Amino acid sequence: MKPTLLVLAAGMGSRYGGLKQMDGLGPNGETIIDYSIHDAVEAGFGKVVYIVRESFREQMEKSVKEKYAGVKTCDGAPLEFVFVTQELDKIPAPFKVPADRVKPWGTAHAVLMAKDVINEPFAVINGDDFYGKDSFRILGDWCRAHEGKKGEYCIVGFRLENTLSENGSVSRGICSYDAHGKLTDIAEFLNIAREADGKVYGNNSVTGEDHLEVDGAALCSMNMWGFTPDYFSSSLEIFKTFLEEHVTELKKEYYIPYAVDVIIKEGKGECEVLSTPSHWFGVTFKEDRPGVVAKFAELVEKGVYPSPLYK
Repeated sequence: MKPTLLVLAAGMGSRYGGLKQMDGLGPNGETIIDYSIHDAVEAGFGKVVYIVRESFREQMEKSVKEKYAGVKTCDGAPLEFVFVTQELDKIPAPFKVPADRVKPWGTAHAVLMAKDVINEPFAVINGDDFYGKDSFRILGDWCRAHEGKKGEYCIVGFRLENTLSENGSVSRGICSYDAHGKLTDIAEFLNIAREADGKVYGNNSVTGEDHLEVDGAALCSMNMWGFTPDYFSSSLEIFKTFLEEHVTELKKEYYIPYAVDVIIKEGKGECEVLSTPSHWFGVTFKEDRPGVVAKFAELVEKGVYPSPLYK
């Protein structure tokens, strides 16, 4: 069994100033998604599902067909690609989209768009985050070990200190887990940064406490998940309840951590917290771009990746 990689690429990159999913950051114009797919293929994934917007689906499909035409999976088969769109009107009946709503329904809604094209354990990643080879290896192994199982999910947690930005403070979901390594909660911390004393501080958005010292070794969520396919049916039911309560709220979003939290608390599944030694990096603002370009150049120079990545 080869697991599937689901790439969340529907974000329009408003803060970044353009489609960062298509931005060439590697030495030969490689995108962050290019490196993620390269690492996923090495880790044994066999299919890639893109969640995109209809407005740039054609552009993305054309780019993918040209770029990955010769890519083979670990057993020599062609790498499979599927494109699915996330749009505001793709919500279950009888709910209607408010006329004034422009904001997407959120990451958990985006994942639901793939429910008809995935029947095996699968991974979820952001299209604009670099996760590293070890992270994909860990997630690929987990997916293969959970073939045929139900109600078992995982999150790849990154050491907080490996996700800090040199360009300012960040927001991160800090994972809490029990003695068996099962997720119990994700607490959102805002304005996280390393300060002059070398320690990491942030604001707990749940308790309202400001300038708390945060353990740099704490595991945080960078939206890298593993799911057994039953997640789709569970998440859909939760989304219906979410819409009953929030459909008229123009900015309320349905996020993956929320869906997983409900499943855990209702006793319908559990989520294992996996740790990775990889360093995360990504582009949120235009100012992040030069640093990311330099990191990819360094990885190529060290021989971690070939250049060009695809021939």
